Amino acid sequence: MNAFDHAIAPILPVLLTIAALGCLAGVVRAAVIVPLHVSLDPDEGWNAYHAVAAMAGHGLYPASGSFMADNYPPLSFYLVGLLGGLTGDQIVAGRIVSLAAFVCICGFVLLAVRRLCGGLQDAVFSAVLFALILLLTSDYVGMDDPQLLGHALQLAALLFVLRQPRSATTMFAAALLFVLASFVKHNLFALPLAALVWLALFDRRSALRLAVPVLALTVCGLAVFRLYFGFDLISRLASARLWSFAQFQNSLATWLPFVVVPLIGLTGLILWHAKDRSVWFVAIYADLAILTGAVIAGGAGVDVNAMFDADIALALSAGLALGRLLEERKPFLHIIGRVFALAALIPFVLPALENSDWRDWSFWQRPMRDETSLAAQDIAFLRAHKGPAICESLAFCYWAGKTDPVDVFNLDQQFRTGTRDPGPFLRLIEAHHYAAIELDETDPFPLPRIVQSALLYNYRIDHSDDEGIFLVARFSVPANSARS
Repeated sequence: MNAFDHAIAPILPVLLTIAALGCLAGVVRAAVIVPLHVSLDPDEGWNAYHAVAAMAGHGLYPASGSFMADNYPPLSFYLVGLLGGLTGDQIVAGRIVSLAAFVCICGFVLLAVRRLCGGLQDAVFSAVLFALILLLTSDYVGMDDPQLLGHALQLAALLFVLRQPRSATTMFAAALLFVLASFVKHNLFALPLAALVWLALFDRRSALRLAVPVLALTVCGLAVFRLYFGFDLISRLASARLWSFAQFQNSLATWLPFVVVPLIGLTGLILWHAKDRSVWFVAIYADLAILTGAVIAGGAGVDVNAMFDADIALALSAGLALGRLLEERKPFLHIIGRVFALAALIPFVLPALENSDWRDWSFWQRPMRDETSLAAQDIAFLRAHKGPAICESLAFCYWAGKTDPVDVFNLDQQFRTGTRDPGPFLRLIEAHHYAAIELDETDPFPLPRIVQSALLYNYRIDHSDDEGIFLVARFSVPANSARS
């Protein structure tokens, strides 16, 4: 058994190297896509318009009569907006920030495992596992969205929490980073809460040193927001949104196959290393992240990012599980550890092998070439139709230079939850106020039936392609009937 253990020992480093190279290829591809005018997600244009508003000094949180909504904290819009002043394109700036944040998160995961008493191989395994999860199950790497920036700030805070010895200075630094992250994205509360609970169990003085500045800085941040904008941030974050058990089930069913093995590893840690403080931390973090993420995942429009905290927690726990198995003296447990690591990587190998695009060199050398060509034609189409436009994927309207954007998703949620009267919007549709309209699809239709009927009566499909469906006015309206 000992000879067999030594014989297979080199396999894991080789597999990790191959997986890491694959992740690097994914990051390089994402970097190549950064400057391309092709929409990676409907949220990209939404974030870009808000970054523009932040730099303009007004309109970041539109008035109630606007068809644009902002239910995010403000910090990311200012950070991206400043970089956008250099790049000349807010979407490109947001993608750069996202990609840099992803690289930082992978590095921070590696360092966190080391500080949780894991070995270098365990730490690399955790970082590679997390990178695989995001690269193969989401499109957030290199996408203009603040989620990864928030996680990067929080993991930087975690490194201060895990630093020994802890001091008032390091706890204040952690608190500051935790609070900054919460003003980037408001759904990032699992990690700071887990850190506070863990410290309260094992280091109460440090828990107090963390909790007090977190509370004080949060109150100060909310007060500054109130003074600058004239209203409460929390009231804006609580936007109208439907929740469904069906989406909750679908989100978990999609997520679970990729994390079953890390979940098994976490269970083993809890059973066999119940007194290990590092195990307590990853267990608390994972429990909170999975519970809160699953609840959030049932909300309309919520993407896989709801489970990113759980992904981080399980990557950390997988690294610890591997380390605890390999540090045992029994060769049999070493073999179990290597089998565990291999099993954790297999769910990501199979989809990669099944993807025929990955075997096409142009997928890596000239990514999204056809999509960019189509998007250029569609952007030119929108630009040629002078006047306001509706874009479900707001990036099209952003690159076409359209002002007065319409937030289709949030408008739909407001109509469906009864928090907004559709009458004013319907009157604009009937008056052909919008010169052109882009929808990602018409089945299902992205707006309630009453709006669907009015829109399809007054607008016709001009053309459709893989980037969306583009509509123009069906017939002219007398000038005196507009805005009646």
